[in-house]
Amino acid sequence: MEPRINALGTDVGQKFVKHIVGADRVLAGSALSNRTRELVNIRASQINGCGACLDMHVKEAQAAGETPLRLALVAAWRETSVFTDAERAALELTEAGTRFADGSGVSDEVWQNAAKHYDDEELAALVFQVGLINMFNRMNVIIRQQGGDYVAGTVHR
Repeated sequence: MEPRINALGTDVGQKFVKHIVGADRVLAGSALSNRTRELVNIRASQINGCGACLDMHVKEAQAAGETPLRLALVAAWRETSVFTDAERAALELTEAGTRFADGSGVSDEVWQNAAKHYDDEELAALVFQVGLINMFNRMNVIIRQQGGDYVAGTVHR
């Protein structure tokens, strides 16, 4: 399966991606840990079926020292003991923020659980990270961008 379009080969694509990668760099410099950011990126990308984003974020997490066991268990985080309570709260918020189409939104319980572990700066970054990765996922899925060729460090420098 080939991508439907080379979006980066267009003028608008190059300009747009420059700005959203810039937004990602802002979040990379935020109070939210990169480890948590990558877990969020991976979980949302799993839910949305974005192979390109999974490829990127699994490789970035590995390069940052994430363990193969934790990476293998992200999709089953509820049934494992390898994630901290804070990471579990972030993953729960990620799922709720990614599955709006299911009609449940983000419950007060999910929000309050995240707020127990993260201050306002971290919560804001977490919300923006969930939104940003969902945007990347949707664009890549629409154009059928495939994963597999990403080299860690290419975007995240």
